Amino acid sequence: MKLLNYKSNLAITLSLLLVLMTSCKAVDNANNKQKGAAIGAAGGAILGAIIGNNVGKGGKGELGAVIGGVVGGGAGVLIGNKMDKQAQQIETEIPGATVERVDDGIVVTFDEQSGVYFDTEKYNINAKSQETLNKLASVFTEYPDTNILVVGHTDSSGNDAYNMTLSKNRAEAVTNYLTGKGLAYGRFTTHWFGEEQPMYDNTTAEGRSKNRRVNIAIVPNETMVNDAKKEAGSN
Repeated sequence: MKLLNYKSNLAITLSLLLVLMTSCKAVDNANNKQKGAAIGAAGGAILGAIIGNNVGKGGKGELGAVIGGVVGGGAGVLIGNKMDKQAQQIETEIPGATVERVDDGIVVTFDEQSGVYFDTEKYNINAKSQETLNKLASVFTEYPDTNILVVGHTDSSGNDAYNMTLSKNRAEAVTNYLTGKGLAYGRFTTHWFGEEQPMYDNTTAEGRSKNRRVNIAIVPNETMVNDAKKEAGSN
């Protein structure tokens, strides 16, 4: 799968932020809100990449606060170089995953091809998923100055409440597995959207399978941002 590189688009980012600020409903399942500043410096475009283009119901304001804003100037270049290397390593280690560089962050989408997927109504981490997540955990260990956002989704089968709980269980299963590999729990923020954010056609079996997904966004943490600003300022 080819690594997708995106340039920051100020107009798109501002439009997305406007949607975030005018959202009338906060995410009921949001957690770790206090990490909004610390989780990193990826912009509004990463929000669309991780949940899809369907703005849908409220709750994007909460995720927007978690993701934060884009770092510009020389510091942004330094951060971008580090994130490029990490994205390339993830793509090499997990060739079936879709790896996108969006603003200062990385979005990884897993499906059956990449080995992290869920059967209908299931949220267990199966043997194939464990193999893939083990590789991802190794990459995260090499890059400790990043934080990780895990977002769970379902297809449209079942009722809304059931699917919301199922997507919660899927996202938490991935987070718990990765932290069980020694990664600091404080690096993670976990969210879920049930069936609200489909990226594929739920009227087909293939589309439903792809919508039973977990996305992971990787963003620079406060240490990386501050170090980059210091380095850029000294040059």
